[in-house]
Amino acid sequence: MPNLDADIARTSSGLPAKPRVLLVDDDESILDVLTLVLEHNDFEVDSANNVNQALALITAKTFDVLVSDLHMPDYGDGLTVVSAMRHSNPMAVTVIFSAYPEMKRAAQEILKQTDAVVVKPLGVENLIHVIRDRLHQGPSAVPRTVESVADILERCTQSTIEDWLDSVCDEPEVISVHLDDDERCAHLPQLFRDLIFRLRFPIPLGTRARVSAAAAEHGQTRRKQGYTAAMLVEESRMLQVSIFQTLQDNLNKIDFSVLLVGIMAIADEVDSQLAEQMASYISEAKMDDGPMDAWAPPHRMHRHVA
Repeated sequence: MPNLDADIARTSSGLPAKPRVLLVDDDESILDVLTLVLEHNDFEVDSANNVNQALALITAKTFDVLVSDLHMPDYGDGLTVVSAMRHSNPMAVTVIFSAYPEMKRAAQEILKQTDAVVVKPLGVENLIHVIRDRLHQGPSAVPRTVESVADILERCTQSTIEDWLDSVCDEPEVISVHLDDDERCAHLPQLFRDLIFRLRFPIPLGTRARVSAAAAEHGQTRRKQGYTAAMLVEESRMLQVSIFQTLQDNLNKIDFSVLLVGIMAIADEVDSQLAEQMASYISEAKMDDGPMDAWAPPHRMHRHVA
């Protein structure tokens, strides 16, 4: 819930008596120093030392300024925080600070979402000047275009399939059956159509998903192509990873209010189709009396997907 006290404290100029700043950095010493400096310069400061803490604060409070490191600990983590702030506090001024190599690599994406970039090592006086100047001007980033999870997957179907295929080709010992690219990916366009339909016309979580004839056919096809059951499970796991990476790459466009529900629907639909593939695969194996290796039930896959 937004902080009502901070809202009531706004002056006739439109700015709060003490602008509220969210400071995010995984370096505790930087957090401590910047908090003291900002408070000394009449800012009210909340701090977070990781992305999850920052997201929780953004959900719970209203901020006038975000000052975030870019690398926490992974390259680009700060953009996740910026995207969340743009969604929850669209009028907040956003400032990213980082060492030069990270800033250079991310410059194009950063400038789409933030109002200013400050390079480490920090010049504290410069940071204060940037914040006050941006508060006076107001946020300058281009308004964020929000898309549904279904729209993003529909727009990125081909690129996601290509990413999945690259992942498979990079792990030849995982999927060792030799197929050309069209044979390897033949089932995916229909799977994505089913997935997008599921997202646009959701069913209650826990409800049995619609039967997919294409999934059953895919299980039979993979059996004939020489896949083991474990390979069928692994290619499904890798597909989920590729789908979630697509969402991560489009995080600045996602409607956060439906993101979690969308992720659960994706996992359930892919797992449900895997179950149908496995049932068909096993049926085909019984008919040709061939060997079947052990396989993990679909619900176990979630432990592998981050």
